[in-house]
Amino acid sequence: MTAVLAPSAPSPIVDIPGLVRDLRRTFDSGRTRSLAWRDAQLARLDTLLEERKDTLLQALTSDLGKSRFEGWIAELGFLQKEIAHTRSHLKRWTRPEKVRAPLAVQPGRAYVVREPLGVVLVIAPWNYPLNLALGPLIAALAAGNCVVVKPSEVAPATSAAMAELLPKYLDVEAVAVVQGAVPETTALLEQKFDHILYTGNGAVGRIVMAAAAKHLTPVTLELGGKSPTLVDASADLEVAARRIAFGKFFNAGQTCIAPDYVLVDRKVEDRLLDALKRVLRDFYGEDPKRSKDYARIINPRHHARLTALLGDGEVVAGGQHDVADRYIAPTILRKVSPESKVMADEIFGPILPVLAVDSMDEAVKFVVARPKPLALYVFTGDRGVAEDVLERTSSGGACVNDAVLHFAVPDLPFGGVGESGMGAYHGRAGFETFSHRKSVLAKSNAMDLPLRYPPYDERKQTWMKRLM
Repeated sequence: MTAVLAPSAPSPIVDIPGLVRDLRRTFDSGRTRSLAWRDAQLARLDTLLEERKDTLLQALTSDLGKSRFEGWIAELGFLQKEIAHTRSHLKRWTRPEKVRAPLAVQPGRAYVVREPLGVVLVIAPWNYPLNLALGPLIAALAAGNCVVVKPSEVAPATSAAMAELLPKYLDVEAVAVVQGAVPETTALLEQKFDHILYTGNGAVGRIVMAAAAKHLTPVTLELGGKSPTLVDASADLEVAARRIAFGKFFNAGQTCIAPDYVLVDRKVEDRLLDALKRVLRDFYGEDPKRSKDYARIINPRHHARLTALLGDGEVVAGGQHDVADRYIAPTILRKVSPESKVMADEIFGPILPVLAVDSMDEAVKFVVARPKPLALYVFTGDRGVAEDVLERTSSGGACVNDAVLHFAVPDLPFGGVGESGMGAYHGRAGFETFSHRKSVLAKSNAMDLPLRYPPYDERKQTWMKRLM
């Protein structure tokens, strides 16, 4: 078995200003702008993921108890697909985009060019510590930027692995890793960046945005919220149960777009609950604690936070927990009050409240009365119901008859709305996030119409009205 890299010391705070200055010097040299450099960096990152996959997968297991399959499908494999997609489209994305030039500016050409922003900061969370650090890195490199990656200290093995491996594969004068916690992140936010992408909770998101405002730095905030799941009476309940359980209990529920709670038509509530219980046995056996496919809670603090929520409803399945093993069984609650603590904040763990409603109209009103979520899922056999739910609700993303998989479509922008975030990335959306769209008008000297120049008269005004 590959040894896990030992957690390493935080990056020296005193070095951070100089590190950012060095990256800016690299960017100003112009070398990151070439397509050859960008493609080479993406290729090297892909090589890292392939050659060091055992080290990275073991780090994910150490931090979160992820199985190799979960670690591969949601982190390494996902990133390699993202790299392949980006490399195959990058040349087309960087081509100048022609736009129509009106007669008033003829002869001339109008077009938009994408140029890199400069030096960008990526602050990653702990739940998918590799994916949510390197995914934005892929986009930032594709756009031609220099990058500081700040992994989460809450996932120390994965943070140490990135700090150790990225400098061995990528341009060390263009990509830097800063390890540490609040002091190091605070020091980073005191520097001037050209863009900041933060993934995490809303409280820290506000701190990031306030710090960025001092430098007028644009931000992309990938936050979260209580992503609702609506189950109509017409839904295929067996399929719905499998897909809801997969989305909810993957990574032990520590997924920002996991179904947070279910609103089910009262007529099929019991059938859905029975189906969910069968699915849990199929997925994880009679004792999920022994399953090699079920992850663990990140640390004792989060374990204590989650176990405090277990009494907020009637336990239909699960409820067992063991702090020494960072284990909480996949748990389903029913008869949950909308005012209970489990319904107040994003759960971010393997607890699924199921609330019965009298209609999809009631479910929609329930969702609309709360902050806009990062994701919304609707299960129904009626296309009209799906369209009505999507039309009347607002969310960062959505799935019809599935959960979480919209994240896996590279050409679907991933991001939030309202309190669940701002901005988006993945595929072209990520390239655009880390690029500036520069508008260019290239004029010819072959003709210089006098209509634009003073002195002005009625005749010039009449002609300009016709040309504009």
